[in-house]
Amino acid sequence: MHIQWYPGHMHKANKEIKQVLPQINLIIEVLDARIPFSSQNPLLQSLRGDKPCIRVLSKTDLADPEITLLWQNYLEREQGVKTLAVTTQQPEKIKQITQLCQRMIPEKGSNDKTIKTMIMGIPNVGKSTIINILANRIIAITGNEPAVTKRQQRIKLDNNIVLSDTPGVLWPNVENKNSSYRLAVTGAIKDTAIDYTDIAFFAAEYLLEFYPEQLKTRFQLDSLPDNETELMEAIGRKRGCLRAGKQVDMEKTSKILVSEFRAGTIGGISLEKPEIIEQELAELAIIQQQKVDKKTKRKKKWKESR
Repeated sequence: MHIQWYPGHMHKANKEIKQVLPQINLIIEVLDARIPFSSQNPLLQSLRGDKPCIRVLSKTDLADPEITLLWQNYLEREQGVKTLAVTTQQPEKIKQITQLCQRMIPEKGSNDKTIKTMIMGIPNVGKSTIINILANRIIAITGNEPAVTKRQQRIKLDNNIVLSDTPGVLWPNVENKNSSYRLAVTGAIKDTAIDYTDIAFFAAEYLLEFYPEQLKTRFQLDSLPDNETELMEAIGRKRGCLRAGKQVDMEKTSKILVSEFRAGTIGGISLEKPEIIEQELAELAIIQQQKVDKKTKRKKKWKESR
């Protein structure tokens, strides 16, 4: 599956971010703790240069706490950013963001020197809820559907901090196909743009390998099936998702698995680990190099034939 879901306002937002960034002192990027790599905007790393950055890992109540800690260490070590792991049920912890801003830019934040910050994140990552908590009032619209915020706004916070909000931006072309799946499973991509069965099978294969006991407990399975197809059939039968002739309705079963993953009822689950991502990126680099070599070979052949 290769998802290209890039509404017009997102293209506009990327342009606006580039225009505003020179005036910004510090960037706050909100990531989904279940997919810290896939929920990053890869453009940001090159755009921000050496500007200080806080990566807020949200929805940690839905993620695997041990993996979240691994990601925090990895991001701080490899990308030189500060991290903060939060849930939207922890307003006091979220408010630590303003203290972090002051610590990271000590020369500003006084009465005459404003800290200009920008907050960004992909759709449905919890950014609007975080903004409302920081501002102590309802400013940003919240919702479980991606792409709720559609325009930039400036918000004055305590401690002389100004926050520029940006619409949720999903980059135009996700190179890593597994990232596409992870974004779809977690709900960052609108359900109308995905095939439930396709992403459920991706989730089933991953859960079978890394979270077998949680599957057994949640779906009351006596034993674990050998593969994702058998797992989906077992879940479908347990939940009564049957068609005529006692055939499992895969569409219904897929919606159950995905919705229960998103709600956290299967347990705290992370869909990627730093070592998995490093392996995928290495594989992707080889594929990209092969494409370059193939193109170069074609050009050479074309020149020789002239």
